[in-house]
Amino acid sequence: MKRILLFSLILLQTHLAPAQDGRKLEAVKIGYLTRRLDLSPEEAQRFWPIYNQYSDEMLRARQDARLNNTPEITLEENLLNIRKKYNAEFNKALPPDKVNNFYRAEKEFGNFVQKEMERRQLRQQQKRSMVKP
Repeated sequence: MKRILLFSLILLQTHLAPAQDGRKLEAVKIGYLTRRLDLSPEEAQRFWPIYNQYSDEMLRARQDARLNNTPEITLEENLLNIRKKYNAEFNKALPPDKVNNFYRAEKEFGNFVQKEMERRQLRQQQKRSMVKP
């Protein structure tokens, strides 16, 4: 587990520019999920198309919320409804334990990225404060 997160951290540091290119982050996330879920070729063939639809729908919900200034609680409710909708689809493609592992891994990855971004922001602030006279 720690090795996977360390590997992901290295990928984040080497592949993400300060602008945080979302496609690169998504590629790192897919790599992380692939390693965590340990999918057979048959499972992967069933899982990834569903995941792509799920990921697109989650992204659209977040973008719509940002554009419409949707309250956070409403956004979270919408995201939960999407998760529930796709949970049934994921359970058709994977055994229940792998579906649960997917949701856990997704949450872990999100937490990891958030901490990494906070760490980078803090480092930037420290650099700026050192430069100021």
